[in-house]
Amino acid sequence: MITDRRSILAGLALIAATPAAMAQAQKVAPATPITDFAGVKTATDYYIGVLGPAEASLTTSQLAVERATNKDAHEFAGFELGEAITVNEVLKDLGTKSSVDTNAMASIEKIKGAAKGEGFDRAYITFQLENHEYLRDIADAYLHNSAGATDPMEKQGRLLASPSVDET
Repeated sequence: MITDRRSILAGLALIAATPAAMAQAQKVAPATPITDFAGVKTATDYYIGVLGPAEASLTTSQLAVERATNKDAHEFAGFELGEAITVNEVLKDLGTKSSVDTNAMASIEKIKGAAKGEGFDRAYITFQLENHEYLRDIADAYLHNSAGATDPMEKQGRLLASPSVDET
């Protein structure tokens, strides 16, 4: 059985933060806040849009593996780290060029600055939730904008962007 990782992330966010704790949580911006995804039409556009958040996820998950104190946040960080390593390797193998993302750097610095313990755990989970929401939105936009693509590169890009594999 394959579980949608977005569901796991949402569950962890609920576990790691009560409403009162969320009100106090340090707001951490998604790695690359693009609000207009109309330009995400090719696999290359999609890969470029994903690499910054993937790199930020890698860095923050490495920190969380070391510093998370909540057992669920720590376990999630381990899963997220493995995923981030794979995504980064795939994107770089595809020739995706990394660029310095000032928003990602600011998010990483905020998480690094969070004190170990509940504050760090909340900052990490909040960042991951917002980062995954961004990744969901860019994937949805790319899938919509590239519908009907027949080029093999675009078909592969669409498979990578799909939330689940259609086995039909």
